[in-house]
Amino acid sequence: MTALYCGIDLHSNNSVVVVMDGAGKVVYRRRLENDLQRIQQALAPYRQELSAVVVESTFNWYWLVDGLLEVGHRVELANTTAIQQYSGLKHTDDTSDAAWLAEMRRLGILPTGYIYPKAERAVRDLLRKRAHLVRQRTANLVSIQNLMQRNTGGRMKSEAVKALAPEQPGQLLENADVALAVAATVRVRQCLDTEIAALEKVVLERVKLRPEFIKLKSIPGVGDILGLTIMLEAGTIGRFPSVGNFASYCRCVNSTKLTNFKKKGAGNVKNGNRYLAWAFVEAANFAPRYSAPIQRFYQRKQARTNAVVAIKTVAHKLARAAYYILRDQVAFDVSKAFA
Repeated sequence: MTALYCGIDLHSNNSVVVVMDGAGKVVYRRRLENDLQRIQQALAPYRQELSAVVVESTFNWYWLVDGLLEVGHRVELANTTAIQQYSGLKHTDDTSDAAWLAEMRRLGILPTGYIYPKAERAVRDLLRKRAHLVRQRTANLVSIQNLMQRNTGGRMKSEAVKALAPEQPGQLLENADVALAVAATVRVRQCLDTEIAALEKVVLERVKLRPEFIKLKSIPGVGDILGLTIMLEAGTIGRFPSVGNFASYCRCVNSTKLTNFKKKGAGNVKNGNRYLAWAFVEAANFAPRYSAPIQRFYQRKQARTNAVVAIKTVAHKLARAAYYILRDQVAFDVSKAFA
């Protein structure tokens, strides 16, 4: 029985499906609507021979990967950022892209991504939505500070902005239109506070830190929300071969390209997980408040560089510490992490 390989170039409204045999000959090629039943029917005649179905890792892969797994296909998620096309190609299209996915699987050179377990995916995305709302809340807070400083000359502290009531801007500002803009932003921020609190409550009810992740809370600055974020975004720690791979996935590693001590460009700075990057930067902002050794390290680094670089350096060390905590199931040891 000859093994077959399938590549699916997934788009927002259609998918190009290519099936090839062990010799690299295309035996099926078609563009189909993004309808799970139609794609399952198209692959049904080849199911017994298919070694794997390779799906391009795009923003909308959940429904397709889950549907193919449910009917017994072996599915692999292609890591699009690590894929290299043939150099020198004069023309490419969706069909050639799908065929290249199948060809890489046939040759055994396919860079794959992590298929996150369906059971925990929804609550992870709920936590991501909370992070999205938190960013919006911060943007609204900064907007209020900018409006106040632009019109009064004085900067309002974050604590004062958080305590603002919608009727107060009218008392603080002479111009009614500016006061209305500030009041509207205050109401939006209060609404975001309510929604963030509601999401946090549901997340904490839905999922608890698994035993292997409880020790994450021994890291200064890591509480329930950050611990859950690290747990749900990292998945199984064993999928990272080394601490360097994990730190890179957390976007804590520089992507600068050097030659003869001179910068010659940079790699893809967006490679990795932005939610883990946020979690460790957030922890790095809190850690110096709860740990004197971390505070001293941060201050030394800040004196030599600046606050942003110092925070990123602390975040890098916390990410490395988290890897060993999860791998070896030990508590955080500040003397090892910040020697």
